[in-house]
Amino acid sequence: MTESSKASKDPESSERSPSASPALRGAQAAFALAALAVVVTFGGAVRDGETRRAPEMLARMLQPDYEGRNRTAPDFTLRDKDGRPVRLSDYRGKTVVLHFWSRTCAPCIDELQRSLPAFDELVHGRSDVALVLVTTDPDWNSVRELVPDGFKSPILFDPSSSVVGGRYGTRLFPETWVIDPRGVIRARFDRTLEWDSSVFFDFLLALK
Repeated sequence: MTESSKASKDPESSERSPSASPALRGAQAAFALAALAVVVTFGGAVRDGETRRAPEMLARMLQPDYEGRNRTAPDFTLRDKDGRPVRLSDYRGKTVVLHFWSRTCAPCIDELQRSLPAFDELVHGRSDVALVLVTTDPDWNSVRELVPDGFKSPILFDPSSSVVGGRYGTRLFPETWVIDPRGVIRARFDRTLEWDSSVFFDFLLALK
């Protein structure tokens, strides 16, 4: 006979069980609550870790020409097609896709007319992602015929290249910068993009 069997048949043990049971149940409940707290805390840490890793994992899939976390995007103010000043920092709180282009760049025009309109439509009206185009062309009249009808995202003009070349160091087009909601540069692409890529959009949404 095992010790546990002996204990179950011990009269003294049977007499003690009614008074010991509430204490035992209390201890078990306390243990269960403590275990649950550990699980919740661990689960939250895992989710936070996954959230932190997600942009980096997605970026590796996209293979940007630059990836970072510690450079604040140079602020600037440029005028849009209607002559109104637009400041980059006005978009703080959103992930900004800053796209540099020129009418002299054939791949830029191809993007603008073929793939960018769908992305423009996708982000229009969103509170978390914005598309901003900057061209070194002189004014709206110089690019009007190249821009598809109904294009909604702002197109800003930097004819002196004081922003595109001076502050961002861009020499060749197209070039696209991804800036997180805190105003930090997270990636740069020195080439045309697959604007309809779900991985690219997931990357933008992961930058919080």
